[in-house]
Amino acid sequence: MENKQFLTFRVCDLQYGIESVLVQEIFPLPELTPIAEAPANILGILNWRGKILPMIHLDFYEGHLGQDCRLSDFVIVVQWEDLQIGIVVQQVNELLELDTEFIETGVPAIFSSHINTALITGVAKLDSGMIALLNVEALIHQETLLTFIWNTQIQLDMMSESPTDKIYQAKPEVSNTSFYDLYCSGATPKERATFRQRAEIYKQPIDSLETTTPIPLTVIRFGDEYFGVNLELVREITCIRNLSPIPYSPKHIVGNMHLRGEIFTLVDIRNILHLPVTLVTTGSMAVVVQVDDIVAGVPVDEVLELIYINSADITPLPTTASTTNKLYLRGIAPFEGKMLSVLDLAKIFTKGELAVKKAS
Repeated sequence: MENKQFLTFRVCDLQYGIESVLVQEIFPLPELTPIAEAPANILGILNWRGKILPMIHLDFYEGHLGQDCRLSDFVIVVQWEDLQIGIVVQQVNELLELDTEFIETGVPAIFSSHINTALITGVAKLDSGMIALLNVEALIHQETLLTFIWNTQIQLDMMSESPTDKIYQAKPEVSNTSFYDLYCSGATPKERATFRQRAEIYKQPIDSLETTTPIPLTVIRFGDEYFGVNLELVREITCIRNLSPIPYSPKHIVGNMHLRGEIFTLVDIRNILHLPVTLVTTGSMAVVVQVDDIVAGVPVDEVLELIYINSADITPLPTTASTTNKLYLRGIAPFEGKMLSVLDLAKIFTKGELAVKKAS
């Protein structure tokens, strides 16, 4: 038996998965530059920290796009060997650990009508539905895509070394039709400005971003309040099943949960955040997190979405905030007209009354 971790995502109401070890970065969709001679399945390119990053959309493999690209879309950057591409998706879902013995090789018609079956290694059938697992090697090593990546990167390198008029004319020919006319016809002027701002941020090298570096957060809800959890600490989002109470445990310990052969403790953090506590039952949602050697499940009312917030936009808590909240929150940030509190899970699980023992 072998378990592999997959990042799951949605494209046109279909669920896909990619081995998480191949994922380099996830960020909100920026403005792209369409290229006239690009293969049909490529939306355009992005200057990603000095490299040409081709952007593909899985729905293009059958020559159609189910819907316009939107400001809420994400890009998943994947790498095989030294080659990278960006995949535009409507929604990034959860990290799942799957037993490879239960991955079926046959590809259902619902997927084969949208993508070449040679690009799918198998299908995982779960209670929540079917997930098609992408073959990243086959995806990147398509002849037309490889040729395009090599040619555009060579031209970019030549331009940076010898920016003469002759070489400048050899750069990839930009399409006469804009990114918005092709893929975002309904984008408002404000949305277009946001797309462009994102593209400018992604041009910058990592070491020059400093306080503007986007931080990926999983947004969760407790009652009417919203909190952000650093995505790097999130192992999985799941429904609570196989819940076993622990006799004589503290009130914040809900019980033990069994998930695919692993046992971990459910810890209710609402007490320490001065929030109303509701009954946690089978079927409730939980975010499985890992802080150093600690693995625990955090029951939540709802998991909303994955967002990116610049670190500069996270402001310290007001002086009126409780001492306890100051200890366990990194700060607050705007979120859809509301305020989002950014959790410091390391402190929550290692200090004070909610301290959780490390896994043995």
